[in-house]
Amino acid sequence: MTRVEPLPREQLAEFETFFQLAEGAMGFVPNSLLTLGRSPALLQAFSALTGAVLAGTSLDPHLRTMISMVVSNAAGCRYCQAHTTHTGDHQGLPQEKLDAVYAFDDSPLFSDAEKAALTVARAAGFVPNETTDAMFEELHRHFSELEIVEIVAVISLFGWLNRWNDTMATQLEAQPLDFAKERLTPHGWSPGKHDAS
Repeated sequence: MTRVEPLPREQLAEFETFFQLAEGAMGFVPNSLLTLGRSPALLQAFSALTGAVLAGTSLDPHLRTMISMVVSNAAGCRYCQAHTTHTGDHQGLPQEKLDAVYAFDDSPLFSDAEKAALTVARAAGFVPNETTDAMFEELHRHFSELEIVEIVAVISLFGWLNRWNDTMATQLEAQPLDFAKERLTPHGWSPGKHDAS
């Protein structure tokens, strides 16, 4: 059961533009945003940060999504793992990559550059953080410094979301919950505290 109830969307009309962007990208408005709306200043700041991180132009959007999937899995946030995998499907990320992303190390589906970014994402999702200089040396072989900043920004944004949603026990919305039950359960996923049913 969620620990703080989300507000109804209509009570947060000043954020409707942000909600429409989230809905366009994900297919729904996340309960996490509706809970953040209890502090309008916090939701305003979060919407600005999210826009800056996710609208970055240097990284391929599919890579950004895969980074968010891997870091959320490493952090153990099943809410964000369901969201990011569902978002990848919604964005047209190839199904074979969706199915293989959590075992990217040995998969021929991922380029060396993608593997370098996903390795850092996974290591950064652990507590304590397990990133190394060698991982960043590999990143520098494939990405510019701007791209590396954007990679770490995606990791960091989802670090915040992972902590928020796991602590709040945010309830999964029907679309990502159904999707994750079908697609992620074979990989060991379960909704845990994020399923009200």
